[in-house]
Amino acid sequence: MRFLQVYHIKGLLQHPCCVSVCVFVCVCRSCLGNTPVCTNIFPLFVCWQYKGQANLHVFEDWCGASIAQLRKNLHFPLYPHTRTIVKKLAVAPKWKNYGLRIFGFLHPYRDGDFQFSVSSDDNSEFWLSPDESPLNARLLVYVGRLGTEWTAPGEFSKFRSQSSKSVHLISSRRYYFEILHKQDDKGSDHVEVGWRPFLPGLKYEVIDSAYISLYTDESSLKMNSVDHIPQTLASHIQGGSTMQHGADMLKPDPRDTFYSTPMIDPARLENVLPACLYSPTYVVKDFPIARYQGLQFVYLSFVYPNDFTRLTHMERENKCFYRESPIYLEKFGFYKYMKMDEEEDDRPFFFPNPDDVNPAEPDQEPDANRSNPDPDPDPEPEPEEGGMSDYSYEEVEARPGWAEESINWQRTFSVNPMDFELLRSDWNDLRCNVSGNLQLAESEVVDVLAQYMEKLNERNGGIYTLLRIINVEKRRDSARGNRYLVELELMERGRSVVRLSEYIYLLLHRSRLGEESLENTDSPLLCQPVMLQWRRDVMVHFVVPVKNQARWVQQFISDMENLHRQTKDDNFSIIIVDFESEDMDVEQALRESTVPRYEYLRREGNFERSAGLQIGVDTIEDSHSIVFLCDLHIHFPLNILESIRKHCVEGRLAFAPIVMRLGCGSSPQEPDGYWEVNGFGLFGIYKSDFDKIGGMNTEEFKDRWGGEDWELLDRVLQNGLEVERLRLRNFFHYYHSKRGMWNNVCHVIQIDPDMVE
Repeated sequence: MRFLQVYHIKGLLQHPCCVSVCVFVCVCRSCLGNTPVCTNIFPLFVCWQYKGQANLHVFEDWCGASIAQLRKNLHFPLYPHTRTIVKKLAVAPKWKNYGLRIFGFLHPYRDGDFQFSVSSDDNSEFWLSPDESPLNARLLVYVGRLGTEWTAPGEFSKFRSQSSKSVHLISSRRYYFEILHKQDDKGSDHVEVGWRPFLPGLKYEVIDSAYISLYTDESSLKMNSVDHIPQTLASHIQGGSTMQHGADMLKPDPRDTFYSTPMIDPARLENVLPACLYSPTYVVKDFPIARYQGLQFVYLSFVYPNDFTRLTHMERENKCFYRESPIYLEKFGFYKYMKMDEEEDDRPFFFPNPDDVNPAEPDQEPDANRSNPDPDPDPEPEPEEGGMSDYSYEEVEARPGWAEESINWQRTFSVNPMDFELLRSDWNDLRCNVSGNLQLAESEVVDVLAQYMEKLNERNGGIYTLLRIINVEKRRDSARGNRYLVELELMERGRSVVRLSEYIYLLLHRSRLGEESLENTDSPLLCQPVMLQWRRDVMVHFVVPVKNQARWVQQFISDMENLHRQTKDDNFSIIIVDFESEDMDVEQALRESTVPRYEYLRREGNFERSAGLQIGVDTIEDSHSIVFLCDLHIHFPLNILESIRKHCVEGRLAFAPIVMRLGCGSSPQEPDGYWEVNGFGLFGIYKSDFDKIGGMNTEEFKDRWGGEDWELLDRVLQNGLEVERLRLRNFFHYYHSKRGMWNNVCHVIQIDPDMVE
């Protein structure tokens, strides 16, 4: 065990930076064969002479962006290229292809519970010990595992893994910490650790010099002296289990299984809120829409809590979530969000003074006033034949004596927390295919639900306790009012857990029709929208046209079997329209399956998607059931049935969920890909509404497909329906080859979004 400096208390030593502690002291006696002898506990003064600094080790010339890649470095963790110090936990060397290890002690400024967060480009980890021992350090927060994840400076809430749970600290103690950071050759390199008291609404602040100290002083040590370097769980390759994919969407979320919680008795919800008319101003009924212009009248909903549908693991190259243009980011990065701290000396101590080496930079004119020690130097000889001229583009070694580019490893900066979600709008963004659902402010959710829970308990004698806010979705209408879908986990009478899933309406401005049945008040009114209730047990029909896709048909049937097995939901059916498939007996496969209901329809001729969908819908007798126009290559989440039912309301709402299109070689377990923001081919709607708008356009899209979904969208909107547009967690479109699909000759229409004004 090593101490910085230890003094025995005998009333002789007084030092302002010393504190009294009781410790075991192990004295190494070389004369006794290096056997450590431990004394009894007695009081000591331990001097923290190096407050305001932390140890910084740099591992250069090492490619990759993940911490796992850093741990693979041959010299890690004992032999870094550079050992130096840093004065705050926010470092930005402005360099590339390196790794950092920062370690020392943390000194809390108060007793209490703290929350930590780390932000970096690229990956990073923050480890903290419950005491001063490095051996007890445990991973607290991190940015990414794959090397594809990163954050902008001060972006402390991009990933679920960035924010810690409550950590209790005592101001009179010190705690060992360790930061690992890996940077490749792209992006605005930075790493910073923030903390805040564990209280609502407080912002993270970067941990400054007043709250850190060195682990050990390395200024007088040789580079081959390594006994003092701590070796921890953080500094070694993490073995054992296979590393999981870094997509936040794969982590469990209460939404995924909420369908299995028993529903609250509908009678308990009657007359909880006053009734009000629901007539949003953005509905475009009977409004003339040009071909394919319906896309401009689809709005996005806001979601709380964060469902992590943002594809943060795909933002390595695609940074469209941020408002800066790709050209700007390529040239300037995110450094505008960072304020560099004042530096005492721009030149790092390990580089020579340029003035001692070269009187002028290579790209400058020499100082005219400086005397020339050799006024008539010999002219440079002409290059020999086959040699290299002054204009050669071949790379050459740097000339001896020229200064290398200086790197300030000690450069620190200040940064403000940034919420880039606030910069987004609810317009249907057709340009960015990695951004997730819009985030709804927590303060707004708390305010609305506080009112609702008060009314619910007034109506039911106070028998309900709110356990969890599972999901809240908001459709904004600033001109009239906001519609919310609230999904809550409640405790009923202190005995049973029930779920509530209900549409409510915050009426901001009264319509004339609404004023007759409501109080005459200027304040917003929380009310129950008339004719906006979703049916919990309505039948859902999946309609799929196919031709010669045996392996995918079998996969689709298997997925439907699993959906039934896991949910125990009997209220769905699959309708397969088969255009003379020759590679399998589709009907036989359906007969042998365990799906609750199916319909097999065989049609002669070439594959026609629009005609196939229409044929399938025509077989449905119950016009008050839901049709889901489907594709064959889809992986469904287990809550897909309830998601479709919640977002389809007869005469009011249709549902166009956004699917994630997987890339080549990707799977639902390793989902690399992008959101299909332009596609509306996966579409849920009540059959009565589908019939009312005229169904599929089978005449115009007879022997081709591509655009039939946008044409259908135009007519849905013109008939006065809203189209709910949300990204669904774990809702994937499998990658597949298009070679040989459907027919020998087919016409696929590709529509350029740039042509949609």
